[in-house]
Amino acid sequence: MNKSDLIESIASAANISKVAAERGLNGMLASMSRAMEEGERVTLVGFGSFSIVDRAPRIGRNPKTGEAVRIPPRRAVKFRPGKELVQKIQ
Repeated sequence: MNKSDLIESIASAANISKVAAERGLNGMLASMSRAMEEGERVTLVGFGSFSIVDRAPRIGRNPKTGEAVRIPPRRAVKFRPGKELVQKIQ
């Protein structure tokens, strides 16, 4: 499912226009992004939680040459599925 499919699904489930569904989805995504930028954890009960983790620097390998490559530290988004979601997909 891509973003436009999700917008269509939201619009039909809520009986609203696609434009309104897109505005709602974009607003939600912007709010979630802003919260994570500020270091907050975003929890959607029944679905899962999104958080930011700091990745330490490490040594990786170039698969083509086998040469060791230094991978710098970075921040990454981590998703942890909620119990209900895990039960639905099993």
